[in-house]
Amino acid sequence: MTWRLGDLTVRRVGFGAMRLPQRGTAFGPGAVPRDRDEAIAVLREAVAIGVNHVDTAAFYFSATRSANELINSALAPYPDDLVIVTKVGPGRTPQGEWLPLATPEQLRGQVEENLRQLGRDHLDVVNLRVSGLDDVSAHFGALAELQRAGLVRHLGLSNVRQHHLDQAQRIAGVVCVQNSYGLGHHPEQDDFLGVCGERGIAFVPFFALAGASREAGTSAQDDEVTAIAHARGVSPAQIRLAWTLARGPHVLVIPGTGDVGHLRQNVEAGDIRLTPEELTRLDAAHLNDG
Repeated sequence: MTWRLGDLTVRRVGFGAMRLPQRGTAFGPGAVPRDRDEAIAVLREAVAIGVNHVDTAAFYFSATRSANELINSALAPYPDDLVIVTKVGPGRTPQGEWLPLATPEQLRGQVEENLRQLGRDHLDVVNLRVSGLDDVSAHFGALAELQRAGLVRHLGLSNVRQHHLDQAQRIAGVVCVQNSYGLGHHPEQDDFLGVCGERGIAFVPFFALAGASREAGTSAQDDEVTAIAHARGVSPAQIRLAWTLARGPHVLVIPGTGDVGHLRQNVEAGDIRLTPEELTRLDAAHLNDG
């Protein structure tokens, strides 16, 4: 199962690096750094079992760990088919405090910081992560200039609505949209997911393992997930990923983990084909709980 991000072919089950610098998803001064050798082992195993799409950002760091540095240390020199997707817009101080969204003029510095940390001369895909912007034209235009300068190969968007995509596509090509979505989580995104498919744009959910309250197993749809997982002899997380992938051939997933065992289960979820009856049950739970 593959999809093309522009001229780059990726497998539909990728790897999200957000969890690598710390245990859990919490950023900030209280984050507990992950063991460095453990993080590097997970990255190397991911590539060894066929993952060729890694999602990261310069603002993924804890007090002593940086996702980009870990990726560089674990995987450079990079395999020819490895696609590293990063995002810009948000920023953090060295102490971990969040900064206001970058201005269009500041985006070049963020791109160059990602280049430096990853040890690359260009970035495969850069997503503009939107927060509080109604119009992304100036920011996306700044990234399009960096694309023309050769620093960025392809552009995408993150945390956006359809009108943001419309604005961006008037400026340059968009290869992916990365939004929060999953079984029972943000069903209002269903139509937007379909629009992306119609336009040949990858839809890349983050928090794909989350339920309606961003915590797996918190509502009625978990009963269906657990029942189907038990009948198949797989984990509930694998069923959630399989359902997400079934939403369309253009849907990619980027589950993150610091555990090699969970990593393998996530990748194996790409081979699960849910039956029409299972999909009907899960679709109903998705809409009811959302």
